[in-house]
Amino acid sequence: MKNTILGLAFFAAMPLFAQQEVSVTVHPDQGKNIINKEIYGQFAEHLGTCIYGGLWVGEDSSIPNVQGYRTDVLEALKKLKVPVLRWPGGCFADEYHWRDGIGPRDKRPRMVNNNWGGTVEDNSFGTHEFLNLCELLGCEPYISGNVGSGSVEEMAKWVEYITAEQGSPMAKLRKENGREKPWKVKYWGVGNESWGCGGSMRPEYYADLYRRYSTYCRNYDGNVLFKIASGASDYDYDWTEVLMKNVGHRMDGISLHYYTVTGWTGSKGSATKFTDDDYYWTIGKCLEIEDVLKRHIAIMDKYDPEKQIGLMVDEWGTWWDEEPGTIKGHLYQQNTLRDAFVASMTLDVFHRYTDRIKMTNIAQVVNVLQSMILTKDDKMVLTPTYHVFEMYNVHQDATYLPVDLKCERKIVRDDRIVPVVSATVSRNKDGVVHVSMSNIDLKEEQEVTLDLGGIKAKSVTGRILTSKNVTDYNSFEHPDVVVPVEFKGAKLTKDGLKITLPAKSIITLELK
Repeated sequence: MKNTILGLAFFAAMPLFAQQEVSVTVHPDQGKNIINKEIYGQFAEHLGTCIYGGLWVGEDSSIPNVQGYRTDVLEALKKLKVPVLRWPGGCFADEYHWRDGIGPRDKRPRMVNNNWGGTVEDNSFGTHEFLNLCELLGCEPYISGNVGSGSVEEMAKWVEYITAEQGSPMAKLRKENGREKPWKVKYWGVGNESWGCGGSMRPEYYADLYRRYSTYCRNYDGNVLFKIASGASDYDYDWTEVLMKNVGHRMDGISLHYYTVTGWTGSKGSATKFTDDDYYWTIGKCLEIEDVLKRHIAIMDKYDPEKQIGLMVDEWGTWWDEEPGTIKGHLYQQNTLRDAFVASMTLDVFHRYTDRIKMTNIAQVVNVLQSMILTKDDKMVLTPTYHVFEMYNVHQDATYLPVDLKCERKIVRDDRIVPVVSATVSRNKDGVVHVSMSNIDLKEEQEVTLDLGGIKAKSVTGRILTSKNVTDYNSFEHPDVVVPVEFKGAKLTKDGLKITLPAKSIITLELK
């Protein structure tokens, strides 16, 4: 029996058909939707060392910093062109009381982070620190308000404190704390995961709470809030149904959380030690997000056919076991080439639904889950996922060009069938076309014929992200194991391109 099981596992990762050429046909005449730059959003929760030691070290730190923010991390995030940053959670949001994080830092009360390891926080990173960081990065802030343990008055006054110009008690308090002019804040989350850590609510109860809380989240002095309801987890379609029916256009957006995870109990598996079969299973679970999106979008379309309410996938990414020797509850995990594929292929999916998806936020930006950056004392390393986001940022605010893709397919566990190649194409406002492609096959290169559908190009350049093993990652000792390099495997033809796509590789091409 054991040999039979092993044989089935081996077959699960074998090609379903014989090797064949991959063809991609671009349809530029069908390009109508913009790839919202906020699809490349980030997420920073008070969890582990995401904030303290990751983003923030304080002005007195020996680690080089700009106004308390780590200089190396700040510069790395600027290169990503981060469009929006979500804060303070996550589960932390519904235990966070904003008044604890304002005023002189040495007088701010401490708190215990009950959700994530019982860490004692000194609240030295609060509203001013977050919003000033967003200004330094040139990104939109996305604040998650406290519905689970906070009052309507508390949330209402937080909005007022941040955005009111003058003549109100909260504006006066803000000025006393050193900020004369209000900040502009567009995105406001009314609670987080209200079905779970945000209050264990039923959707009917939360829908009524949303209507109440959001009423008092007012627009001050020209600042218009885009209010986001706490939406469903993964496959909870009833939650979306109830909110669309009972809240409707009182919300501007509804969130959705989807993690590529093997299970919520017990071991989720190592981030760096996994088999080929584990890898292919991960790819299948990652791409299952498309079916989940289709079902949630179908429900939204029933109540909102004009697509006025945005779907915000404000938590997504891989979730593995914490690294051995790290603090329990801090969710610190390494990041391999496998994670890079999850990032690239998920972004490809998001591009196809930009008529409904208005924002996504990968979890999380530094030192937590599928992070962009890892830090240790004064050292910093960029992860393979960081490099995908940097290679892909050319698609931000570009027009999505639909494609037809035909390729060999692979069977993976749980009856999932996934394509060997994934592709996305966009054209920016200057007419430059960018093509991103992934070859998930661990052994075989793919010969790709790309028909540009009449688009004429005179030159093609590109970069590739790959490594010797799919388990490879960047460490503090060896930070450049998985990094992009120049790609020369694409040649212009009279109709488009011929591309030799190496095994386990991700590329982005620029056509002018």
